[in-house]
Amino acid sequence: MTAPRVYKTEAIILKHIKLGEADRILTLYTPALGKIKAVAKGARRPGSKLGGHVELLTHSLLMLARGRNLDIITQSQTINSFLPLKNDLWRISYGLYITELVDSFTEERLENQPVFDLLLNALNWLCEANDGELVLRHFELNLLHHLGYRPQLQKCLSCNSTLQPVTNFFSPHQGGVLCPECSYQEPIARPLSTNALKVLRLWQECDFATAHRIRISPELSSELEQVMKEYITYLLERETKSTVWLDRLKQEIRRIAVDTPIKSD
Repeated sequence: MTAPRVYKTEAIILKHIKLGEADRILTLYTPALGKIKAVAKGARRPGSKLGGHVELLTHSLLMLARGRNLDIITQSQTINSFLPLKNDLWRISYGLYITELVDSFTEERLENQPVFDLLLNALNWLCEANDGELVLRHFELNLLHHLGYRPQLQKCLSCNSTLQPVTNFFSPHQGGVLCPECSYQEPIARPLSTNALKVLRLWQECDFATAHRIRISPELSSELEQVMKEYITYLLERETKSTVWLDRLKQEIRRIAVDTPIKSD
């Protein structure tokens, strides 16, 4: 059966690049088509009918016409613009990070409804949650699960023994945890505390509403961030641009905190 020339779909805008003087090429993530690219003609012109409906980090309903190379967006309507996210530097930085992860890990035209749902929920969570780092860690774990990269957190990847409540070791190369006895096989494996392993196991299985109830210390948050960062970097064979930006932002915040004198009464 021939696919219809014109079709409608929900989409979350992951990325855009300039095309010519007024157009944009958009990277979209959709429920039924997965990741697709399309042209938004005239989207950069002032007063464009497409304009605000096809901005980054926007959930829109789009009408598209199939083209020879790229499909063309003919109509657009915003479903959710996630304004609380876009009005906050940290939240928008987190949002750009998760959309970059989806773009980096997915191939075009491969349907994955769970990934679309996870992305949509994560953007909503970022608008509401006080702890954006928690949203990122939960999103990372579940994204990897839906894409076939779920880390093994229950048994040692080498000897298959049940992991004990001691310091174990996370191996990005092997995609999971090694027990202390087997950790010598991979000297660069990262020590993984008992609490970090417990939290990762919980977040693999629960929804965000449950994950949000867990109180994480700054030290544990930092450990979880590094574990996931190393695993994702290994899988992608590179560090994401958004990770680099987030690291710089955190360094600048720490520098300002150190340089700002404490006023006495």
